[in-house]
Amino acid sequence: MQKFPMTASGLAALEEELRHLKGSERSAIIRAIAEARSHGDLSENAEYHAARERQSFVEGRIAELEEITSAAEVIDPASLSGDTVMFGASVLIMDEDSEKEFCYQIVGTHEADVRKARLSITSPLAKALIAKKVGDTVSVPAPGGDRSYEILKITYG
Repeated sequence: MQKFPMTASGLAALEEELRHLKGSERSAIIRAIAEARSHGDLSENAEYHAARERQSFVEGRIAELEEITSAAEVIDPASLSGDTVMFGASVLIMDEDSEKEFCYQIVGTHEADVRKARLSITSPLAKALIAKKVGDTVSVPAPGGDRSYEILKITYG
């Protein structure tokens, strides 16, 4: 079975989504299907078909979340240290062209969210940063050409 590296907060968020889908979302769908059925002819009942489609999506997501959470390998960034970038690290980098600074935490694939500054370990930038140290420069392929970033700071926890 494939293990998924993940932070504790990432696992908690997925478990909460799973609880929501199994609880209130499933109940709401069952009610919607029952309501749609009460309207009669199912062949031309858009509400019924929409509810069944939603049910299919939710059941698929539940199965996916159950697989992910059962195979999660929680790694606590606070227990890690070192002077190189690895899973769980928060990395302050500077774009060498624009001199803008960005801080990202490197997390598991299933908890990544760029809007929350959480990069997937499989992203090109995270891959480039792994095993590098403060002061190192990394080059990352981008649609507009390669981008270079300097590592300014690495923290854990």
